[in-house]
Parts: sequence; C-alpha cells; structure tokens
Amino acid sequence: MLYRYCCKLNKKLKSFTLSRKRIVHYTSYDQRKRSNAAFLIGAYAVIYLKRTPEEVYQALVSGNKVSYVPFRDAAFGNCTYNLTVFDCLQGIRKALQHAFIDFETFDVEEYEHYERVENGDFNWIVPGKLLAFSGPHPKIKIENGYPLHTPEAYFPYFRQHNVTDVVRLNRKIYEGQRFMDAGFRHHDLFFVDGGTPSDLILQRFLHICESTEGAIAVHCKAGLGRTGTLIGCYLMKHYRFTAAEAIAWIRICRPGSIIGPQQNFLEEKQNSMWVEGDLHRSKQQERGLAHLLSAMDDISITSTTQNSQSTDEVRHVMSHVANSCPVVRN
Repeated sequence: MLYRYCCKLNKKLKSFTLSRKRIVHYTSYDQRKRSNAAFLIGAYAVIYLKRTPEEVYQALVSGNKVSYVPFRDAAFGNCTYNLTVFDCLQGIRKALQHAFIDFETFDVEEYEHYERVENGDFNWIVPGKLLAFSGPHPKIKIENGYPLHTPEAYFPYFRQHNVTDVVRLNRKIYEGQRFMDAGFRHHDLFFVDGGTPSDLILQRFLHICESTEGAIAVHCKAGLGRTGTLIGCYLMKHYRFTAAEAIAWIRICRPGSIIGPQQNFLEEKQNSMWVEGDLHRSKQQERGLAHLLSAMDDISITSTTQNSQSTDEVRHVMSHVANSCPVVRN
C-alpha cells in the first residue's frame, strides 16, 4: 500500500499535464481512514521530502481540531496499547536510517506474491537477515480454501536468499529434521500462543541471530505474534528502535503482527535491549581493534613488497572494524 501510494503520487507530481495544478490529498470523515491517510502522506514526506517525523506530524495536526485515532493490534477485546501516526513515521525514519527501505529497488510484485497464504505467507522484516513466515505443516492440504505448505515448499526460496537457519516458536507440527536434512539449521524455542518469551528463550533467540552469518526464517503458528515479538527485541537491541518504532515497522512489513501483552512486553524490554545492544557493539569494536593491532604487529619493514601487503591487510581490517556493527542513531 505505502509503495503504491508513493509511486502514484510521484507520477502525478512529475506529470507535465498536472504541472500547473495542485494535487489534493483528502479522505473521508471516518476516523480510521483519516489516520491511514495521515500516515500515507506523512510517510511520503519522510521518505521523499526528507522531512523529520516531528516536522511532518506538526504539519498534519496544525489547524486540526480532531486528533488522529491511534492504531491498535489485531486481537479481539479491549485495546491495551495505542500506536500513533507519529510512532509509525518514526518507524519509517529508523528503517530508512538502516537501509531497510529502498523503493528504487523494491520489488512490489514479489512482496505481494509471497505475502499471500497460497504462496508461502512470508515477509522480510530486516532485509537479508530476518524473515517472518507462517508455520509449515506436515502434509500438503487445503484448509478453508487455502493450501497449507510443507517445509519442502520453502527450500528453493530459502536457498536462493541465503536463509541458513529456521526458528520454530510454536508446538511441533512437522519434523524439524526435514529442514536439517536439506542443509538448514533448525531451532525450537517454544512459548505459548499469544504469550511472551522467557528471558532464556529471548537470549537464545538473540544468540542464534548474532552467531549466524546467513538469514534466519522465524515462524510460530501464523508468524505474527510470537514471531514479531522476538524480531522486535532484535530491532531494539541491534538498531536501537524504540518499542513503538519496532511494532510500527514490523506491522508495516507484516500487518497483524504483535498482539495483546506482547506490545507491553516490548515496552518493558526496551531499555534492557538498548543496554545489551550498546554492550554488544562495544565488544565488537574491541575485538575489531584487537585484530587491527595484531595485524599492525605483523607489519614488516624489511621488504617493500611485504610492507605493501601488510598495509593492504591493515586497510582491510580497518574497513572490517568500521562495518562490523550497524551505526546506531537515536
């Protein structure tokens, strides 16, 4: 939706026949539609006009007597957590800062193809690193008019996109060995549907992500609640997303993610994830510096050739240090 809106607006702005006309973005009095419309035009301003979320939101509320209704989770019952338009704009900005969004290369047909249940029901949250998908089934069958996929259905895409690990968060339905026999590592980190993970489960998940060079495919039953919750913790630790920014970004990528108490859980974990992330990056930099100093000790000045080779090695190591961890911006 966001990508198609931006493309449509860009096309109108570049149109010669519309060059002398004003383009009016409007919606109905429906409060939910007003919030959606505000998000769309606001996100466009953040992505293409390079405005800050603060500048955009101020323009959206200026002169408005009616506030924007916040977004809520996909669960039934009372809403316990409000996600504002401003939260969503901040999530977009944070995703831009870390190159999660690039509409110049974004393949909307591929995105819309694979998000459909019949085609796998999966979405990238952190491109090239974390993919959320619906849990596979032991046998191929049709349920409520939609096909259920076996592990084997995912093998070609996973191999093509360097997915090396699969994390299952729901109860065992299929044999994990089927993924392992195909060359993938498979991890079971069960916690109850609609619930929140223990500290042990959370730390095991983060360790898997941090010790794996390839991409990781994460699923629970639907690949929404439990899956989004753990991925949200990763975003907070490694990219310093706030809980609200993480929830917003994950739902933009995969609507319906993170429900009920999982939202409050992310708020509670935000500060500890930031502290853990700062410590993790500090240790990475120390290891990189130690590697650099070790390489410098090996430099020989007895030979021009040797010196040149050693200098090249140091440059390589310095480049590695600079790129060993994401640049985190508050």
